[in-house]
Amino acid sequence: MNKAKMQYFEQEDVLHLSIADEPEANSVEISPNITAELNEAGELIGIEIINASSFIRDSILESTQGKILNLSVHS
Repeated sequence: MNKAKMQYFEQEDVLHLSIADEPEANSVEISPNITAELNEAGELIGIEIINASSFIRDSILESTQGKILNLSVHS
């Protein structure tokens, strides 16, 4: 397996994470904006995130808010 690579396509707002330099044989939609790319053997070779800027922003906000709430409960 090669090093992971990340490409962001700004015009389309798509983030592509590649973990193997193999041809894609199939894909599975994990959620409405996330697709797992698979090789012939059904192994994960990449992930594509559509509307990536919103997805990442929302994920960071949720994580940060959760940590803040958790800290305030334990204070």
